[in-house]
Amino acid sequence: MTGGKVERRHSLFPDFNDWFNREFPGLPGWRPATAAHSIPVEVTSSDGLCMLRAELPGMDPDAITISVDDNLITVSAEHSESQQDTEHSEFRYGSFRRTVRLPATIPADHVDASYADGILTIRVPMPEQEVRTARTIPVKRADSTIERGTS
Repeated sequence: MTGGKVERRHSLFPDFNDWFNREFPGLPGWRPATAAHSIPVEVTSSDGLCMLRAELPGMDPDAITISVDDNLITVSAEHSESQQDTEHSEFRYGSFRRTVRLPATIPADHVDASYADGILTIRVPMPEQEVRTARTIPVKRADSTIERGTS
């Protein structure tokens, strides 16, 4: 084995996620004014509890909004740019938003949200799903005198 450097090859065409989840290549800090950054999320469920964890580093919990519509839960936040003059920054500022579809209608009560160490955790107690079983319905022969409408 030689002690040479490993050559890394890069595609001439970056992954679409690289294009759309970052600033436009060649124009530092540019992105459409109406665009919101996507929030990375993780959804798990067990024992009747659905848990959504969203990565929102450096946020003030008061700047985070959670809204619910049927089985959709939307997390949005606003992170204001620091007024301090910086030479270089890779932090993301502006609007952040993510909507996630949960497996059932989200109940109005007992939904809990907490924020710690840059992670927003939303706990949603999911109602028991109605168990449906397939079955066959027998078809009975109708009385022929009633069918004909005889009097």
